[in-house]
Amino acid sequence: MSKVISKDGTAIAFQKSDNGPTIIVVDGALCSRAFGPTPKLAPLLADNFSVVNYDRRGRNESGDTAPYSAEREVEDIEALINETGGSAYVVGFSSGAALAFRAAASGLNIRKMVLYEAPYVMNMGGHNPPIDTAEQLKQLIVSGKRSAAVKFFMKDMIGIPGIIPAIMSLTPIWKKLKAVAHTIPYDAAIMDGFTIPTALAAKINVPTLVMNGSKSPVSLRNASKKLSEIIPNAQYQILEDQTHDVSMRAITPELINYFKN
Repeated sequence: MSKVISKDGTAIAFQKSDNGPTIIVVDGALCSRAFGPTPKLAPLLADNFSVVNYDRRGRNESGDTAPYSAEREVEDIEALINETGGSAYVVGFSSGAALAFRAAASGLNIRKMVLYEAPYVMNMGGHNPPIDTAEQLKQLIVSGKRSAAVKFFMKDMIGIPGIIPAIMSLTPIWKKLKAVAHTIPYDAAIMDGFTIPTALAAKINVPTLVMNGSKSPVSLRNASKKLSEIIPNAQYQILEDQTHDVSMRAITPELINYFKN
């Protein structure tokens, strides 16, 4: 594990394999190098790329500096790019895809990027998060109600049936989710109302592949398709039989094909 210092002085923890061009993997909400699906991705890409997995600020071994802003997370990606060769491919999942989108719009030296199901779901059919999502999350975290914040994320933001987080709260995984509950408002800030930021999209000149799973909720599928139409010269691809919780084995061949060609 290594650390790089972001512009505001926050230490960002990362690990990097060494075998080819750099890919930076940007996690979604609650995930990190120690928890979630993306740690499985690095070994699958290791024969072709140098993969950078990092802990987004406030998670696992990375620092956190108040006050939070989405721009600071873009600066974290910039620091990682500068530390690991000066340019990189980027792949983002869920709200991590929205963060990668912001990074590209800010002009970072990104060679190509893949966005998997950035949840710009407002008015895209299906479930919509509450309009006051950011304020509700803030109140829960300030009140120390971490468990309630995780349940709010799952049930109200994502639209998972309430019985699922209720059951999960009785399992060992819940402790890990609660440990990073304070970063859920960060993802809400990145999503900024869960609507596609069309003005930012116009600034993107990075070759982009937007992807979604064929079995994902209609709102996510519609959002991905719309995003691909707004980003200049973006490509769009559907991964058959995949959901928002995409299999790393299923997406790996597509990443290799896109980044190598």
